[in-house]
Amino acid sequence: MTARRQIEAITQRIVERSKPARQAYLERVGAAISAGPHRTVLSCGNLAHGFAACAPADKAALAGDLVPNLGIVTAYNDMLSAHQPFEAFPAIIREAAREAGGVAQVAGGVPAMCDGVTQGQPGMELSLFSRDVIAMAAAIGLSHNMFDAAVYLGVCDKIVPGLMIAALTFGHLPAVFIPAGPMTSGLPNDEKARIRQLYAEGKVGRAELLEAESKSYHGPGTCTFYGTANSNQMLMEIMGLHIPGASFVNPDTPLREALTREAAKRALSLTAQGNDFTPVGRLFDERSVVNGVVGLNATGGSTNHTIHLIAIAAAAGISLTWQDISDISDIVPLLARVYPNGLADVNHFHAAGGMGFLIRELLDAGYLHEDVRTVWGEGLRPYAIEPGLAADGSVSRRPAPQESGDDKVLTTAHTPFQPTGGLKLLSGNLGRAIVKTSAVKPENRTVEAPALVFHSQEALNDAFRAGRLDRDFVAVVRFQGPKANGMPELHRLTTVLGVLQDRGRKVALVTDGRMSGASGKVPAAIHVTPEALDGGAIARIEDGDVIRLDAEAGTLQVKVDEATLAARTPAAPDLSANGFGMGRELFAGFRALATRADMGAAVFG
Repeated sequence: MTARRQIEAITQRIVERSKPARQAYLERVGAAISAGPHRTVLSCGNLAHGFAACAPADKAALAGDLVPNLGIVTAYNDMLSAHQPFEAFPAIIREAAREAGGVAQVAGGVPAMCDGVTQGQPGMELSLFSRDVIAMAAAIGLSHNMFDAAVYLGVCDKIVPGLMIAALTFGHLPAVFIPAGPMTSGLPNDEKARIRQLYAEGKVGRAELLEAESKSYHGPGTCTFYGTANSNQMLMEIMGLHIPGASFVNPDTPLREALTREAAKRALSLTAQGNDFTPVGRLFDERSVVNGVVGLNATGGSTNHTIHLIAIAAAAGISLTWQDISDISDIVPLLARVYPNGLADVNHFHAAGGMGFLIRELLDAGYLHEDVRTVWGEGLRPYAIEPGLAADGSVSRRPAPQESGDDKVLTTAHTPFQPTGGLKLLSGNLGRAIVKTSAVKPENRTVEAPALVFHSQEALNDAFRAGRLDRDFVAVVRFQGPKANGMPELHRLTTVLGVLQDRGRKVALVTDGRMSGASGKVPAAIHVTPEALDGGAIARIEDGDVIRLDAEAGTLQVKVDEATLAARTPAAPDLSANGFGMGRELFAGFRALATRADMGAAVFG
């Protein structure tokens, strides 16, 4: 069977599985659309409040309901490098809207937290749930019913998934996502990783570590490695929610501003008052979802999206599963090598041909659905381009290059880096989990070793510092799931386990927590479901149990007979410390309501 037919078959089974929920969703979207222009339902008092602070010309335009009003939902804050550039965007968007005969207002702001700041800290236990808070915060801004379309300003890990869930909840409105772009390249990622490992071994001090980190994260824009933030941007483009070529242009450049202006004008052209009405709930369908999963695998993207894409799809009445993601991974080849799957960063990826080259290759080889609706119009082919700046300051586009600018970073579908995407579903008597293999050498993809059990990443790091881990073992870090402590990323384990692997030890990780878009060279069975606090078998593992993680075969087994495992009393550590400090007490309801990781770890829906 050809790749095209395999992708079609998976898409069709998603369509069939989703029919009841998708039909109900589309009926709700249709009912909201049929209600007509939204400001007409507001009373005079409602409307007066809605435009009281506008400039006189904008106020007159909104009073007559003759022009489209564009809602801006922004994740701006000036502490986080990725979101700092958004400070200037509302003024640019307002001006562009006026030029296009419309009005733009900031509908609301949403929180944006940085996992890079909170890694290994109590605040990380709010991170996953911030996605759902962002969705709800955006909904509050849009609930004023003042808008004919919306643009969403967000970049990083949970922000874009949260904004997507909100956009699809308001699926009767057109939606365009506007990124800020990556920071310029700093200290090479392999050198940053080397300094981190030296620090973990006590061979350099904090001053050297901070110097290296500061040279890596040094200016406005997203971090340049291919983690969740940059995976978000890839997804928005390949699913047709960015305008073509928008993802990886650096902040504070003329091209970045031109793309922002064009995105605002395009959003206005998609409203019911225009000739190209495109509500996002109808634009985004099962083919869009599959295209996103294809892109995730073809680029070696973030494991976080094995959770986020399921939650995003569910917001549109679409049932996506881990099996779908894994099956697509088995079909789609890896075409990009960007850290942690290689040494390059996203600026190198963009310079080598970037999204346009990638989309063209995947389309031509039959891996993507071309017949999709996007914010640019019909079909995905217009995204196979390279953006530039025209003489008049507008955006110009030319066909993506026929050859990669660097075939060590970006390659063709006929000469892939590996034949699969590298995301694999693991199943066995420990439940189900996800493993990312695109950065793991083939000889390290199967590990069978005794378990060492920990209830926090701090406990594992303490054992390393005490010299107790210089052996072959499988680290079991449990009670890290959504219900236990909000499912933080356990990124601090990457360095320690990497050091041990480099010493020749066979090591792996098994956890009901997350490992982030920076999942690296150590095999890690993550998102183990059911989690320990939800009756999962991971709670019954004891030190010394032999665990086999086989990322090639897709299995995760503890070599304990079924009766013995079932008869054990599950571990029951004191988790009360997870409930307080850094706002964690406010999220008790979220932890109680959270669904399983393979259902999107959401608190609603």
